[in-house]
Amino acid sequence: MADAKIHNDDEAHLAKLGYKQELNRSWSGFSNFAISFSIISILAGCFTNFGAGFNNGGPISISWSWPILSVFILLIGFTMSELVSAYPTSGGIYWWASKLGGPAAGFYTGWLNLIGLVAVSAGVAYGCATFIDLTLSTYSAGWAEDYSLTRVFIIFVVVLTLAALLNIFSSHLMAVMNNISVWWHVAGASAIVLILIFVPDQHQSFSYVFTERYNGSGYADGSTSSLAFFFAIVPFGFLLTQYTITGFDACAHLSEETASASTAAAKGIWRSILYSAIGGYILLLCVVFAIPDDAAGNPDNALAGLGVQPIFLSALDKNWATVVLFISASAQFFCATACLTSASRMTFAFSRDRAVPGSGLWAKVNANRVPVNAVLLVAISAAVLTLPALIEVDVAGTPVPLAFYAVTSIAVIGLYASFAIPIYLRWRKGDSFEAGAWTNGSKYKWMNPIAVAEIVIVSLYLMMPTTPAANPFRDEFELKFLNYAPVVTLGALILLTIWWHASAKKWFTGPITNIDPAVVKAFDES
Repeated sequence: MADAKIHNDDEAHLAKLGYKQELNRSWSGFSNFAISFSIISILAGCFTNFGAGFNNGGPISISWSWPILSVFILLIGFTMSELVSAYPTSGGIYWWASKLGGPAAGFYTGWLNLIGLVAVSAGVAYGCATFIDLTLSTYSAGWAEDYSLTRVFIIFVVVLTLAALLNIFSSHLMAVMNNISVWWHVAGASAIVLILIFVPDQHQSFSYVFTERYNGSGYADGSTSSLAFFFAIVPFGFLLTQYTITGFDACAHLSEETASASTAAAKGIWRSILYSAIGGYILLLCVVFAIPDDAAGNPDNALAGLGVQPIFLSALDKNWATVVLFISASAQFFCATACLTSASRMTFAFSRDRAVPGSGLWAKVNANRVPVNAVLLVAISAAVLTLPALIEVDVAGTPVPLAFYAVTSIAVIGLYASFAIPIYLRWRKGDSFEAGAWTNGSKYKWMNPIAVAEIVIVSLYLMMPTTPAANPFRDEFELKFLNYAPVVTLGALILLTIWWHASAKKWFTGPITNIDPAVVKAFDES
């Protein structure tokens, strides 16, 4: 009876927001937290983008940048927790923007969020494929000899396919998988930390981890003391933290499937950020402490700049390195599956309000109340977005998919830019904002502006060419090195603006209610 009352309360809240209960509300508060924790996945982002952080600053880019940025991201999480408590709908971010700022705000927010969700699904699935390949390459010399970006891309497509099939099978299965994923991340990260503490023959000093600087960007002639190093190069490494701790908006997208959503989804957002920030920091510090010395007895910064696999191979034996990579690859598969769940729910909700071409197709749910077509659309779009990863770019004689860093940058820019709009609009709303069960009180007055400023600053850095060969104004520029994050994000904004003024503003009026007013009245009277 208690569960029935909770569900009735949730359905009543949803009805007041204009929607009938179409999705299966079978997720617990823990399951809601679990999907964001799984998407953040410290065993994914921390490892797949380690090289991006280390090359742009070295150890200090991890030991100092991570905790500082984590505090700002937690502030962003608090502001979003307040919003999801007031408006617990699958549309989440764009619904908030529409409610607070009108149709145009909702339109831009929704598309930025959708682009970001597709990109993060692509980035995580590609990272998973890379780590599956690295695991097999570490274990088998024969597999390592035949490495190619084409092989990794094929694995990537297989990962996307499996994740899509699991999502299509059952919404309840996804909840169970995300619960398992939390414990896999906790146990797996703990196991890796213990391995990195006890197995290596030597560790770096505290001085190295907290003061050593490294500039592998190619800019500023390798300088680690200039203003350019601190205000341009180190911020390039922000991608490591900002990409890892993202996707927590999944708590909002799954709120229509969560019991006691107005409190459970709100807590899920900030808790997933906090626990991931702490766990990720411990994990990353252990990796930096394990960086091996070169033949001259100096820490091998160039080796670390290539990513975590060379560190594991040098600091551990083959078997231990394989175990660590396997734990990470498995966690990344959980993460990729959860990303697809979140992105498909956003696609479903945005299509429900007719903002996506072919919306009638993407807003359909099957007999199990799963938006199958939306799942397939996201999976295919993620594969198409990642096609440039097939272009081989040699770094130190090794083919590297620089497009992966562009995809992850698109994910960060798209997602965080979509967060910034409703966060700003809530601040502008002031004390007239009708809060839900979970609120920041008067602290929104300083929290929200800081959150927006952080998003704008980091997004601008992630649009910059992070290597001289990617800078169109340098002699060494080559198109294959281009960071296409600004091309996609700014190009999308231009197209959206043209679409909005030419057509969309005439028919997109924001969220469309799909419930009989009599039902809402019945809930009010009960």
